[in-house]
Amino acid sequence: MKKQFAVIGLGRFGAEVALTLAANNCDVIAVDKDEARVRELADRVALSVELDATDEKALREAGVQNVDVAVVSIGENIEASILVLMLLKDMGIKNIIAKAQSRMHGRILYQLGVRQVVYPERDMARKVARGLIMPEFMEHIELSPEYSIVELPAPDAFAGKSILDAKLRTDYGVTVIAIKKQGLDKGGKELWNINPLPSDKIQSGDTMVVLGANGDIERLRKISPE
Repeated sequence: MKKQFAVIGLGRFGAEVALTLAANNCDVIAVDKDEARVRELADRVALSVELDATDEKALREAGVQNVDVAVVSIGENIEASILVLMLLKDMGIKNIIAKAQSRMHGRILYQLGVRQVVYPERDMARKVARGLIMPEFMEHIELSPEYSIVELPAPDAFAGKSILDAKLRTDYGVTVIAIKKQGLDKGGKELWNINPLPSDKIQSGDTMVVLGANGDIERLRKISPE
């Protein structure tokens, strides 16, 4: 059975979330009071509805109460964002993700029971800044202020060594959760070794995805190829 989502607010962030979910075979109810935004997604999601999301009756008529996860992307109007969140909670939706305009807005959302608060502009700004400071980091997911998941080129010093022999856990304190190999498979897809064994070898040109404390990742970064 497909997982069902409601995305409320179809600005740039909300529309991208809705389209990405739909592209990954999820049923999406996309909601906005702007007719043009609703029309733009009409043929690309399961249901695209023009309505005022602060109207509980309208939300129920659209079937929002039946979704597994609701995404509230009304960051610009804090009052509306909070009201919609409270309506969703009253409908019994437990998994709610909400976009916040400010730290205070985010704190209020958390206190009202949101599972995850996102700050799209802030998070993108941090990602751009990290890319400028550390261009060798291909991807960076911040798990907390202290821990991250980072994708970076395998250091030349590790070429031909197994993960165990490279002593990534003992000397650097990081865990390798995936290795992307060079080249493509016969179907033209990237070659990934997910959850590799300690005996699996790292080759020159590989990309490692590692999890660890930011300080440990920084030490590993310093021996990676520039």
